[in-house]
Amino acid sequence: MEPEAIVNLFHILYYHSYERTWGNTFWLGIPVQKCPLDLWIYQEILYELKPDIIIECGTADGGSALFLASICDILNNGRIITIDIEEKENRPQHERITYLTGSSTSAEIVKQIQKFINKKDKVMVILDSDHSKEHVLNELKIYSNLVTTGSYLIVEDTNVNGHPAFPGHGPGPMEAVEEFLKANNDFIIDKNKEKFYLTFNPKGYLQKIR
Repeated sequence: MEPEAIVNLFHILYYHSYERTWGNTFWLGIPVQKCPLDLWIYQEILYELKPDIIIECGTADGGSALFLASICDILNNGRIITIDIEEKENRPQHERITYLTGSSTSAEIVKQIQKFINKKDKVMVILDSDHSKEHVLNELKIYSNLVTTGSYLIVEDTNVNGHPAFPGHGPGPMEAVEEFLKANNDFIIDKNKEKFYLTFNPKGYLQKIR
């Protein structure tokens, strides 16, 4: 069996064992709902870039925001602006985290985010909200303008809709990335960020090159 086929089989097993694997993964006691291999890549990116602003679309329980804030603490730089359509009690409170409630694609939310960004700030974006193709494509068009050159626009869960997981999902993040890149030459897929073989974000690590 080819190595890629082996990885895909494990990927499918891992993804669909949600209650045992990524659905049972915590950062400092808070559910994070991500593959730990992707979190490791995130800390490598943060160390390399030392972004001033990290925009996260999709907060859930706040575990990933807390993870990012913890790395920023170690680096002594950066703040997280995280957006979700729902408010949740008991999300982790941290001086580097700002919670916004609303749609990530609404003009009001985008205006609020822009107020946090200074001209010299390095900005990184992570998209992990509504995974429908239309919504993700809209996010890509909006937030690509906020990412600074050299930084990353990370599209999460490009593995759904049979890439290779959750084949019944329907067009989602992967299809949005493919359409976005056809019309935008400012970003490239950084395959080096998939070095651990298993990633929930295949072709989703987009680096802004100009």
